[in-house]
Amino acid sequence: MLSQLTLLNLRNISELSLQPAMGINLITGDNGSGKTSILEAIHLLALGRSFRTRSLKNVVQFDQQQFQVVAKIKAETPVGLQFNINTGLQIRLNNAPLKKLSELAMQLPLQLIPANCHQFFEQGPRYRRQLLDWGLFHVEPSFNYHWQSYRKVLQQRNSALRQRKKVDEIQLWDSHLALHGEAINTHRKKQLGLLLEHFEQVFPRLCPEFRDGSFTIKYRTGWPKDLLLEAALHSTIERDRQLGYTRSGCHAADWSFRVNELDPSEVFSRGQQKLFFLALCMAQAKMTEFVNHQNSILLLDDISSELDQDRQNNVLNELATLPVQSFITTTEIEGKIGDEIELFHVKQGVI
Repeated sequence: MLSQLTLLNLRNISELSLQPAMGINLITGDNGSGKTSILEAIHLLALGRSFRTRSLKNVVQFDQQQFQVVAKIKAETPVGLQFNINTGLQIRLNNAPLKKLSELAMQLPLQLIPANCHQFFEQGPRYRRQLLDWGLFHVEPSFNYHWQSYRKVLQQRNSALRQRKKVDEIQLWDSHLALHGEAINTHRKKQLGLLLEHFEQVFPRLCPEFRDGSFTIKYRTGWPKDLLLEAALHSTIERDRQLGYTRSGCHAADWSFRVNELDPSEVFSRGQQKLFFLALCMAQAKMTEFVNHQNSILLLDDISSELDQDRQNNVLNELATLPVQSFITTTEIEGKIGDEIELFHVKQGVI
């Protein structure tokens, strides 16, 4: 969690410093005032990339050469990120250069809920796998090893397929791919079971109309369920050779929840879809704290989008009970702000 945050020359923010609360931080201001830029800075600090642009050059303030994001995290450990148009990205953790972004992500478990988060249902299996794997990265020590190993082996097998290698040369990779793929599959199934337990507690509090709802999971491994992965790879080798890539495996997995045996993407309103996604993120935050005793950071951009005041209050009340530090943006405030909420107002890039 962040105890201090300072931004320099980031988008329309020349210099900004704040000391956030450990719980809920509500950031208000007009459109274009710099609210989302604060969330973007925290995202950069945790993951080394922006959620608004592929090129960090676009984050640098106009007529400047670089931007900086500096913060203090748990135990007052300093972390700093600097991007220079000429020299690129540099990150330091506890005053030492950081070589792997995964080390940064481990220090700051962060989840983003964008204003258009209802697109969770529209953006395809890859987006859903990423959400699930985020939780595994933070609660299962061996997951990152298996996932990185799986990716490397998959690249080698796909390279052999593209080069039209002989079948036996391609299948040299199958046992290694299956070893790591089966491990990932086992971890994902376990994670989904735990996620469902927490989700079915959180979601009815955000969406009271589903207080008596039934929740189930539909999970597809990415290969025929009656086969082990290595057998599936062997059975589809000719198809893979024709396609030039490996089609079966945990990189093709997908999952979804069912509510009252219905697909939420087909029956939920936009607001209900947003609350559904929020409940998933909240459930994962609870699991992360329970397993590794580490609080997450949750970024919620534009809480008022698709949610009426009662729904917003439900979200804030639930967040107040969770082991998360949240940063929430909104253009306007209705009603009384509780003592558990720290309020910041941004105007033209200034707090």
